[in-house]
Amino acid sequence: MVSASPDALLPSGGPQPGSTGATGRRTRRGWARRLELAVPLALLIVVFGACFLVPAVLPVPDPIGGSIIDSDLPPLAPGHLLGTDPVGNDVFSRLLYGGRVSLAIAVAVNVIGLVLGGLLGAFAAYRGGVTDAVIMRVLDVLIAFPSLVLTLAIAQSLGPSVSHTIFALSFFSVPAFARTARAATLRLREQTFVTAARLSGTGTGRVLFRHITPNILPQLITFALLGMGIIIVVEGALSFLQLGVPLPNPSWGNMIYQGQQSISTEPLLVLFPSMFLFVSTLAFNLLGDAMRARWNVR
Repeated sequence: MVSASPDALLPSGGPQPGSTGATGRRTRRGWARRLELAVPLALLIVVFGACFLVPAVLPVPDPIGGSIIDSDLPPLAPGHLLGTDPVGNDVFSRLLYGGRVSLAIAVAVNVIGLVLGGLLGAFAAYRGGVTDAVIMRVLDVLIAFPSLVLTLAIAQSLGPSVSHTIFALSFFSVPAFARTARAATLRLREQTFVTAARLSGTGTGRVLFRHITPNILPQLITFALLGMGIIIVVEGALSFLQLGVPLPNPSWGNMIYQGQQSISTEPLLVLFPSMFLFVSTLAFNLLGDAMRARWNVR
């Protein structure tokens, strides 16, 4: 008598043992990936929407037009959702307009770093030789200085302003983006499609923009998302030290500086901008990690 194999006892076309569990695990991993991307993205939409859209839609008070008569009003006071500070400025309004400034500085610095540093790093790696050595040695000199000390020195010498803050922080970002772009380009330079383009007589600029740039953008965008959180924190530190956005113009950093002078009696003046700064930094870091996993960026 011929005995049937275990596989023959299974219904034809039916699920194999363990397949349901494997499908369930894949479904859970799919939902986890979606949540890893959706949660920080939702947080950033809320923060950006509050800072850039709410003042355009709702009648928000002037952030620097307060009166000492209205000073130190508590939260939920008439016309002042989060109260006022010791000089009578509306706290809610200053949070929104300060967020505009802090986020705009972070975006501007990272765009400058991505464009300028990315182009320098990609060009240096693609050309190689003396060009690579000269460009990277100059950037290494900038990296050799402690970044925060260099930024503080530049901000101190130029004086507090939004444009000077962007310029000072760009020294912090351009070398980092250049090294990231160079590393990614070195991996691509010997790939078949790049070699074929070079041997066919394609110029350096066309190879860089047509073949290399699209392939290193995921690394640069991921690095920029992670850099956004860093720049927000560093800008906050500069403004706290009165070397960034000058008073009375609001930013989250100088709001914390103002609030710490009366933190024992009005801790909410420090808590509100600190929460916005923390949530924004956390959201950018989580989004950067999620995009790194999605794009399989090393």
